[in-house]
Amino acid sequence: MTYTENLWLFFSLLFGIVIVPGVDMIFVLANALTHGRSAGLFATAGIIVGSLVHSLFAALGVGLFASLMPVLFRPLLIVGALYMAWIGFTLMRSSITVDQVRATDARSNGEAFRRGIVSCLMNPKAYLFMLAVYPQFLRPDFGPLAPQAAVMAAMTAATLLFAYGGLSVAAGRAREVLVGNGTATIWVGRAAGLLLILVSLVTLWEGVSGSIR
Repeated sequence: MTYTENLWLFFSLLFGIVIVPGVDMIFVLANALTHGRSAGLFATAGIIVGSLVHSLFAALGVGLFASLMPVLFRPLLIVGALYMAWIGFTLMRSSITVDQVRATDARSNGEAFRRGIVSCLMNPKAYLFMLAVYPQFLRPDFGPLAPQAAVMAAMTAATLLFAYGGLSVAAGRAREVLVGNGTATIWVGRAAGLLLILVSLVTLWEGVSGSIR
């Protein structure tokens, strides 16, 4: 797999995961509906900052394994792929629906921004997910890890801005889609789960066959 193909695969997986309804998405929508478009955009900015912290955490973890314990990098890759496959299987079996979007009591755009950061950082599953996903795409065989991590962090921020920013701009219509169409949200979750499983299988093949240097 080339570096360009690797980035496209990462983007496909990233986009699939971002559009699955979850705590961060509902937080942005609640702010946009309660306090207007700008509050939703500030909440989005806070979540983006939180995601950058997650990205830094994951990149440092992968970098430590790759430099200090390179012999453990392949096992980390395989374990991460198995964990990612389990997440995908769980998503495919789940029925993700959004029953309601409650009002938020944030009093200003600044507060929406700060709460967005906290909302993102307080999710322990996000850390585990990042450690499972990043080793699949942040590879020593593609060169120095820092530039790779920077590109992936930028892609993550841009995808969140596109998805959640768009949600803020079209809050009313987005609420109708999320709350009023349970079937659509269920199939979005299942599609994301299938993506996770497919990517994990590719990684397992590369890891077991020894194509990762």
